[in-house]
Amino acid sequence: MTQTAAQRIAALREQIDQHNHRYYVLDAPSVPDAEYDRLFHELKALEAAHPELVSADSPTQRVGGQALAEFGQVRHEVPMLSLGNAFAEDDLRDFDRRVREGLGELLPAGDLFGAGAEVVYACEPKLDGLAVSLLYVDGLLVRGATRGDGSTGEDISSNVRTIRSIPLRLLGTGWPRVLEVRGEVYMSRAGFEALNARAIETGGKTFANPRNAAAGSLRQLDPKITASRPLEFCAYGIGQVDGELPATQSGVLAALRGWGVPVSAELRLAEGVEAALAYYREIGARRAALAYEIDGVVFKVDRLDWQRELGFRAREPRWAIAHKFPAQEELTELLDVEFQVGRTGAVTPVARLKPVQVAGVTVSNATLHNMDEVARLGLMIGDTVIVRRAGDVIPQVVQVVVERRPADARPVETPRNCPVCGSHVERTQLVKRGKGKASLSEGSIYRCVGRLSCRAQLKQAIIHFVSRRAMDIDGLGERIVEQLVDVGLVRSPADLYALGFDQVVALEGFAELSTRNLLAAIAASRQPSLARFIYALGIPDVGEETAKLLARALGALARIEAALPEVLTWLPDVGLEVAHEIRSFFDDDHNRTVIAQLLERGVALQEEGELHAEFAACASLAELIAKLEIPGIAATGAKHLAAAAGDSLEGVVALSQDWLSLKATKGLTEKARAGLREFFAAPGNVARARAIEAQLRAFGMHWQSEKKRVADLPLAGQTWVLTGTLEAMSRDEGKARLEALGAKVAGSVSAKTHCVVAGPGAGSKLARAGELGVAVLDEAAFLARLAQLGG
Repeated sequence: MTQTAAQRIAALREQIDQHNHRYYVLDAPSVPDAEYDRLFHELKALEAAHPELVSADSPTQRVGGQALAEFGQVRHEVPMLSLGNAFAEDDLRDFDRRVREGLGELLPAGDLFGAGAEVVYACEPKLDGLAVSLLYVDGLLVRGATRGDGSTGEDISSNVRTIRSIPLRLLGTGWPRVLEVRGEVYMSRAGFEALNARAIETGGKTFANPRNAAAGSLRQLDPKITASRPLEFCAYGIGQVDGELPATQSGVLAALRGWGVPVSAELRLAEGVEAALAYYREIGARRAALAYEIDGVVFKVDRLDWQRELGFRAREPRWAIAHKFPAQEELTELLDVEFQVGRTGAVTPVARLKPVQVAGVTVSNATLHNMDEVARLGLMIGDTVIVRRAGDVIPQVVQVVVERRPADARPVETPRNCPVCGSHVERTQLVKRGKGKASLSEGSIYRCVGRLSCRAQLKQAIIHFVSRRAMDIDGLGERIVEQLVDVGLVRSPADLYALGFDQVVALEGFAELSTRNLLAAIAASRQPSLARFIYALGIPDVGEETAKLLARALGALARIEAALPEVLTWLPDVGLEVAHEIRSFFDDDHNRTVIAQLLERGVALQEEGELHAEFAACASLAELIAKLEIPGIAATGAKHLAAAAGDSLEGVVALSQDWLSLKATKGLTEKARAGLREFFAAPGNVARARAIEAQLRAFGMHWQSEKKRVADLPLAGQTWVLTGTLEAMSRDEGKARLEALGAKVAGSVSAKTHCVVAGPGAGSKLARAGELGVAVLDEAAFLARLAQLGG
C-alpha cells in the first residue's frame, strides 16, 4: 500500500460520488459518459491492486455480493406509520380543522379583520412505490429496510446499495451522527417501459405496473438482479435521529438535498387548506405528464414542534394526510362468480372478469362483498360491468351496464353447499337486542357450517393463529399450513404442538435442518402473552386491540372464558354484540377442547395476573339495572331504583314484588314500575341478574369490592415514553408493566412527559427529552425502578 494510492482512491471516490449525484439526482451531468467510465475503471483497477483499501461506501461496491438465502428482520426504532386518507376536498378541510383545533392556543391569533391564522403545510406528490428506511451513521449508509408492518421490516441493505440515487456516504457536513432517512423507492414510467421491453425480448416475465416492478426488484434475494433494474429513490422524511436538524419539514428536506439525498422537485409550501387544495388540483392536472406514477398528494404540517404537539392516533399521525386521486374505472365483462370460504366460514362471492387494465394494473378478479351487494347491483353472469380500483388498490364492481346485457345472461345463485367441504351453507341471523328482548333478522353473510372440518376454514384459522401478531411462529407460511392440513397432520391449532420430527421431515420440501427449524419455531411460541393468545384464537370481531384490552382488563384466561356478555360491556369499547360473540366462542364445546389441548401440550400463557386496578369496584348497581334493559327504566330511573333498594340487587328484586313500596319510590313512572314487576316476575330474569352480580363479585368489579383505583397506583397520572431497544424485555412488555403501575405510555415526548426510558438506538425522542428537561432512565435504571415499585 502507498499513500499515493490511498489519496488517489479517495479523490476518485469523491469525484464519482459528485458525478453520480449530478447525474442521478440533479439530472444535470457535468462530464460525458466516456469520462465517467474512465474514472470508474481507474478506481476499480486501484482497488483491485489494493484490496485492503476497499470500503463499503466505495462506488464500486454498489453491485456485487452473494445472493441471500432470506432477508433478516429490522425493528424500526421509530414506527413507520401509515397515513390517513382524504378522498374529497371536504375531507382535507376536515383534516385542517382538526389540526387547528389540536394546536389551539399555539396557533397565532388572526388579523384585525377576523381572519384566522393559517397552518403552513409541506406538500409533495405521493409516489406510487415502496416505502423504505435508510440508516446513516456518521454519514455512512449502514442499513436499508422495508416498512414491513410498520414496526418490523426486512433488511434490504444489499439491494438499496445498488440504487445509484441513494448516496452511500452523505455529501457535505453537518449531518446528525445517526440519521434515518425515509422515502419511496420507485420506477419511472420510462424505466418501467424499458424493463418490460427487455423482458419481452428475452422471453421473460413482464410487470403489470411500475409499483409492482419496484417492489419486486427491491425484494430480490440476489442484489445483482436489483442492480439491473432502473430503480430510483425520493426521500419524504426522517425517523431515528441523534443530532440537530432544522425545525420544519421543508427545512429537513432541504438539508437532506444538501447532503446528496434526492427529494421531490415538486415540494411546495401552502399557507392554509385552500392553498393546499390548489396544489392538489395543479398536480392532478399534470399527473399524466409526470415522469413517474403518483396516486395522490401528501400534506404535512410544516413545523416539527407542531407535529410533536399533534402527535398520533392509533397508527396514523394527526399532522399528515394523503389526499388520494379519484379511482380509475374501466368497462369489462363478468365471466363468472365463484365463492371463497374464509376463516369464519363466510362464503363470499368473487367476480371473475375478462382481464382489463385499470389504473395500470391488469384486473381479472374483483370483490363483490356479499350477496346483498350482488342483488343491489342487479348483477348477472355475462353482464358488462364498470370496475374501479377503490383507493387505487382494491378492484370492485361498481355498476352494471344493463343495456349491454346479453340474452344468455345467468343469475348469480348462492351455493347450497360449501364449495370446499360440501357442508350446508346457511344465511346468518342478525340478533337485535334491546329492552330485554332479542329479535332476529336475516344477515348479509352466508356461512359454511362445517367449521374446522372444512379445510378452507381450518387453513385460514391456522394461518391466522401462527401469524406475526398472533402466536408468531416464524417460517410457518401459508404453503406449509396448507400442506400440513392437506396431509391430515393438523386438524386444529393444538395439533401444531404435537408435530414430531418424523412427521414433518417426511413432507415434500423438508429436510433435516428445515424440519428442526420449524419445530424450534413452534416450540419458541409456547409462551405467548395472554393478549397474543386471545387474538390468535380468532374470535369473531375481536381484533388485536380488543384482545389487548381483554387481557389487560381481566388479567386471566379463566376470567375471559367465563365472562358474561353484560360484564364484558363494562370494558371500554366492548359493545353488547361483540360481548355476545366472545361469550358464544367460549361456550362452543369444540373451542373449549382446542384451548384445553393447547394448554395440555405446553402452551403457557404469560402476563396473567389480577384484575386491572382500573376495573376494581368499577360497577354500580344502577349500571347493572340499566344493562338488564328493563322496559321503562333508563339510566336515571336505574339510579332512583338502586337508591331505593339500598344499593342491593336483592332489595331491587324484593321491591319489584312489593307494589305499595314500589309505588312510593320516587323517580319511577307508572310504566317503569309495571316493567320492573313484569321483568322480575320471570324466574329466568332473576337468575340472570344474580349471575351477573355474582360474577362482578368474583372478578372484583362489584360495587362492594375492594377499590384499587388507578389513582392509588405509584405511577398514576404520569406519562412515560419508551424509545430505543430494550434488551431485557420487549417494548410491549415494558409498556404493559408501566400501565400496570398506573402510568400512561405515550408515543411522543412533550412537556407533560414525566420520564423517558431510553435504550440503545434512542434518537429524536431522547433529544426532545433533553430539550425539555424531561427525566431519562437507561434500561438498568428502568428495571431497578420497576423492582422498587413492585412492577
